[in-house]
Amino acid sequence: MTEDNKTTDSPEVDFKKLLDKDTIEIPQVGDIIKGVVLSASKAEVRLDIGGIATGVVRGRELYFEAEEYANLQPGDEVEATVIEEENENSELELSFRHAGQQKAWSTLTDAFANRKIIKVKVNDANKGGLLVSYGQIAGFLPVSQLAPENYPRVNGGDKGKILDKLKSFIGSEVEVKIMTLDEKEEKLITSEKEAWQEKQKDIISQYKVGSVVEGVITALTDFGVFLSFGENLEGLIHISELAWQRIDDPADLFKVGDKIKAEIISLDGSKIFLSAKKLIKDPWQDVGQKYQVGQSVSGTILKINPFGLFVELDKDIHGLAHISQLALAPGQKIYDLYKVNDKKEFTIVSIEPKEHRLGLAVLNPVRESYSLTAFVDGSIRPPLASSGNNRRLKMAAFSNGVKESSAVKKASQGEPALPPASTSRRRGESLDGTADLDKKKAADKKIKNKTPAKTALKKAETDKAKKSKRQEIKKTKKQ
Repeated sequence: MTEDNKTTDSPEVDFKKLLDKDTIEIPQVGDIIKGVVLSASKAEVRLDIGGIATGVVRGRELYFEAEEYANLQPGDEVEATVIEEENENSELELSFRHAGQQKAWSTLTDAFANRKIIKVKVNDANKGGLLVSYGQIAGFLPVSQLAPENYPRVNGGDKGKILDKLKSFIGSEVEVKIMTLDEKEEKLITSEKEAWQEKQKDIISQYKVGSVVEGVITALTDFGVFLSFGENLEGLIHISELAWQRIDDPADLFKVGDKIKAEIISLDGSKIFLSAKKLIKDPWQDVGQKYQVGQSVSGTILKINPFGLFVELDKDIHGLAHISQLALAPGQKIYDLYKVNDKKEFTIVSIEPKEHRLGLAVLNPVRESYSLTAFVDGSIRPPLASSGNNRRLKMAAFSNGVKESSAVKKASQGEPALPPASTSRRRGESLDGTADLDKKKAADKKIKNKTPAKTALKKAETDKAKKSKRQEIKKTKKQ
């Protein structure tokens, strides 16, 4: 009886167990569900959803870019998003694309919160940086956030060459950290430099200011050179730290591939600053043995600036001849009188070894001559009919009775500008007519001095007459 009862009760017990199980949840639109692959092709993927339904992924909802969706085989378990509860075949319409995007945002949020390093794919490039993607989520990697080894250092800053360098990364994957993340705005900004710093911080900690390193020059720029050393580290040697003498272009001393030593002078996070000249003896320490104030020296003009001349005295010592020490005549321009690579004689006016300064003054300054020259035939000609002496030429011509335009025109053609000297020239008159010119100036000055007195007298007489007239009018009114 007992056995019969057991046999009879067993179906009831099994049914009761089924009822006691969790209620079966019907998938809703937007839910991410798990399923087992029944079949997979390029056209569609069919999934078994817990034995209660069949789902299908097809068309644009097929998303194979993520590794988990590539090369699916029957029996594989994957996740998909419900986009329709029932299609024309009474199946669940599913999407790998939505599921992948939701999972990607979840992964990015976690990486951003915990400062994790992720990999992104480079799809394109523009002048501002690289267009990247994580899964199906588009992002941006600014050029300023590239790792030192990938930063496009182009001498002269040619934008075309910089863009070519950036485009060479298309199709590759780079490790980055997330700088900005906003799912609502679909905004993703990444930094390869921060990821690089994270990986290199333990290596950088092995170095300190004063350490000497040896490396290879990887790039030349207008402001210095970049040196690669150690375990994928890179530092900058600023142009002012390349040598003790003044340098206009680092390419004059170095080239890419040169192997040199340098001293670390600053560490700022992942930024390493180096100096090559600190490993070379400072020539200014012994400058007093070579040069003294008041000494006459010969130097080569290296560069001309509005404020003066940069002059090379020897390969190590350079000086500055300030414009105030060039003894320029009124109207003379520094660029007209001096040229780069010209050799001139100078006098040392100051020496400051600690500041690496040496002041120079021009010895025997060159001035342009404005005096007229008397020739054997009695004619008078200027040395040149330049704009600088036209004014004096015009004045001299005027004092000798020659029309201004005629004098200038003849002088520019190399012909006698003034009439030949004659016996009618008065005593004390110079060949260029400056005596008459001086007399004229004196007369003008005399007249000028008299003018204020005459004006004052005339004004006083006028005021007196006006006053007298007003008094007469008042008398008339009273009468």
